[in-house]
Amino acid sequence: MISKLKIPKLIRWIFTTGIIFLIVMSVLRVCLFFFFSKQGNSLFQILPSLVLGIRYDLRDICLLLILLLLSAISSFLDPFRTERGRRTWFFLFGVAAFLLAFFYTVDFAHYGYLSQRLNASILNYLKDAGISMKMIWQTYPVIWIILLIIAATWFLRWAVIRSYKKIKKTDSSSVKAARIFWYLTTFLLLGLGIFGRIGQFPLRWSDAFVLGSDYKANLALNPFQSFFSSLGFRHSVYDSAKVRLAVPILAPYFGFPQSGVGGINFARNITPQKKEASPMPNVIVIICESFSAYKSSMWGNPLHVTPFFNEMTKQGIFFDRCFTPSYGTARGVWAVITGIPDVEAASTTSSRNPAAVDQHTIISDFKGYDKFYFIGGSSSWANIRGLLQNNIEGLHLYEQQDYDAPKIDVWGISDKNLFLEANKALRQQTKPFFAIIQTADNHRPYTIPVEDRKEFTSIGFSPDSLKRFGFESNDELNAFRFTDFCYMKFLEAAEKEKYFDNTIFLFVGDHGIPGDAGHMFPKAWTDQRLTAEHVPLLLYSPKLIRPRRISDFCSQIDVLPTLAAVCNLPYRNTTFGPDLLDTGYKSGKAFSFIYDPDQGSIGVVKGSYFYREQLLTGKEVIVSVINDDPVAGNSGIDSVKKYMKKLTDGMYECSRFLILNNKK
Repeated sequence: MISKLKIPKLIRWIFTTGIIFLIVMSVLRVCLFFFFSKQGNSLFQILPSLVLGIRYDLRDICLLLILLLLSAISSFLDPFRTERGRRTWFFLFGVAAFLLAFFYTVDFAHYGYLSQRLNASILNYLKDAGISMKMIWQTYPVIWIILLIIAATWFLRWAVIRSYKKIKKTDSSSVKAARIFWYLTTFLLLGLGIFGRIGQFPLRWSDAFVLGSDYKANLALNPFQSFFSSLGFRHSVYDSAKVRLAVPILAPYFGFPQSGVGGINFARNITPQKKEASPMPNVIVIICESFSAYKSSMWGNPLHVTPFFNEMTKQGIFFDRCFTPSYGTARGVWAVITGIPDVEAASTTSSRNPAAVDQHTIISDFKGYDKFYFIGGSSSWANIRGLLQNNIEGLHLYEQQDYDAPKIDVWGISDKNLFLEANKALRQQTKPFFAIIQTADNHRPYTIPVEDRKEFTSIGFSPDSLKRFGFESNDELNAFRFTDFCYMKFLEAAEKEKYFDNTIFLFVGDHGIPGDAGHMFPKAWTDQRLTAEHVPLLLYSPKLIRPRRISDFCSQIDVLPTLAAVCNLPYRNTTFGPDLLDTGYKSGKAFSFIYDPDQGSIGVVKGSYFYREQLLTGKEVIVSVINDDPVAGNSGIDSVKKYMKKLTDGMYECSRFLILNNKK
């Protein structure tokens, strides 16, 4: 019986070849550690990097081996049944050996020069190929490098072929059922190796940055992972000349220094205006999913879906003209954390860009605070985990698997349970804390948990009423209402805790929803898609904050500077965002920058106008945001339009620069 279960020759060769490649790639990772600066790390300290590196290596190896397995299903390319198959795979493994030798050689040179693993930005040097080749020839021992690549290619190909010849001489006859078993088992194992983990999301490059330092993350990655992960971002560049021109235009709004290397310097140290000592308040930031302004109650929507939040705005500082810099949850989280508008192309986001994972955030300036981030699902979504854990030291990250509450849909546990789980963790804290809670229920599939359907009662309106006041369906409307219900349950729970009186709550929408705002706002808000970015922003703390409503334009990028100022903390701002409560800021300096990735446009809302330009065509539009009157062309309007274009272009170009240059 045992003889009938012998492993087929092809399967044995697949596993043997995989082991050969894995050993070589692991040795090269260890060589990287020993040959270059260890940055104070011992071999023991980088063991997690080596283990994670094996998973990245297995992904690339399994991709190659699964092709071998699938090609051998028919005898046409089976290396053990046909000469054609043998020659084809000897050639392909030779190519694979060459690519491995070539990529790692370039990777080592790249790391030696920039202390970064190989990435797709190296392709930019092809624009000046002649100069680049001369630089390489004059800098590196090119002949010896070529010989090294040839030798490494030959050795790796020889090892693979030698294992083939040894396996071919053995006997592995087995029954058909056993062969099918081994083929299916191998396919599943290779598929698992490609996916990288057991879970909802695959292994991603951003998982390396959970290790706690850029060095350990770079050590875990391999050149294939780092290169191909960054391939889609190779055009994420900026124009230095335009950035230098933009700095003095933006400086009056954000307080940028006027000098620096090449004229590009955004860093400024902010000291508290108050001198008296006071207890350090806790901070809880709630990033509210799809909290679209025109759909909510605060601007008079007759369907009145957020009555609780509406009452809260009367007890806090409510900013009723807050605009997100862009549309989309990942872009919203990015803007709040970094203070930079996410101006990446529509097909991706900055959080997915490996070159942008290293970011300074004002959260780090909340010294003496414990840091928390609560999300109902997984932070692997949009590679947010890498952004958070690589840049917020000591962060306590809570995800779906960390809660007792059950998963209700693709987004994890319900928002109500997310708030209650966060409250459970925060009430145990003895030190000041800075916490972010990211909600998700106000999003398709609009799930109302069964456990809440007795206390929360769904309602319905006619299709005409729904359409007239901004909703597509009763499911969407009730999901919005359930979000308001969740805020109520959270505040009810928090009010019973000791931390409540000394806590500042900040609520901000991650983005709005494009749609027809009807007569609730001027026509431009609908026609120019301002509804996609208009969200509530509320500072709420009954014991610490005097209520008022502020109608100055503001943005997600203003959140952290404002919180630091409210908490009377010194901080270093290296991006945008003023303190919204600074009286000096209100002197005609309020504006919001908006990038619409779907429409390919950038613009600024300021004063009475919204200016927008198309990135591809250059077409410009200026409209009123206070009424429906057409904006007539005259010298005054032309002057306003010209200045708003400078602001718009400056914000866009500086954002592109900061995404890649806001290092910790």
